[in-house]
Amino acid sequence: MPDSPYDDFLKNLARMVEEIIQSMPSQDEARFIGCTIITGNQSDTPHVIRIDTSRLQDLEYEMIESDDRIFVTAAIPPGITSAIYTDIQAEKIAIIADERRTEIDPPCRIDILESFYQVKNGIIDIVLKKERRRAVHR
Repeated sequence: MPDSPYDDFLKNLARMVEEIIQSMPSQDEARFIGCTIITGNQSDTPHVIRIDTSRLQDLEYEMIESDDRIFVTAAIPPGITSAIYTDIQAEKIAIIADERRTEIDPPCRIDILESFYQVKNGIIDIVLKKERRRAVHR
């Protein structure tokens, strides 16, 4: 049986998949985001081109709650090219850094006018004032 012109391609593809699987972390969080196959010179050794997908993932943050405030702190990852800022809404907070948008659901409604954030030394600190419940008059 003559060799198929796709034999080399399939061997190279099998080696690439094997390299991907071997280099995946052993954690349950590992996942494929996308795949692109680029054809090139047949004599080139197949290799995996790694793409930094960390810019697409949520920022890690810490939230601490007191009686009247909520404190959110996050480290700004390296490589951010634009100013980091927050979008503070009554029921949802977002930290925006380049293409990342990390949304945070606070445990209560937020008083937007009394809340603020500060970026300093690679850290963003967000201070959220809890909205006071208004007495209902009957």
